[in-house]
Amino acid sequence: MTPTSCYPKCSTCQKAKKWLDEYNIEYTERHIVEDNPTYDELKAWYKQSGLPLKKFFNTSGLVYKEMQLKDKLPSMSEEEQLKLLAENGMLIKRPMVICEDKVFVGFKETEWEVLKK
Repeated sequence: MTPTSCYPKCSTCQKAKKWLDEYNIEYTERHIVEDNPTYDELKAWYKQSGLPLKKFFNTSGLVYKEMQLKDKLPSMSEEEQLKLLAENGMLIKRPMVICEDKVFVGFKETEWEVLKK
């Protein structure tokens, strides 16, 4: 079973869920706003992913823009950025799929191909 963090109204999340269903990939859905990932979860996923922390931010989101994070993130510490993500699920890039050995942030079919076993 693959835990998946998403926002139901997000069209990219809907597309990703349709793709997972199409390939019969089991997943548990987690509403990223109602059940926001914790600081510890985010820190672990960030380390596991090997991605830059900025990739975890929904840079096209309204909250990101309202908070002017494009200008603020570069001067923030890793801890401050993770705390910010843990405070507001709308800041998190979605969907996010957490596997035993990999973390996928955002829906990119070519990257997700490995989920089809």
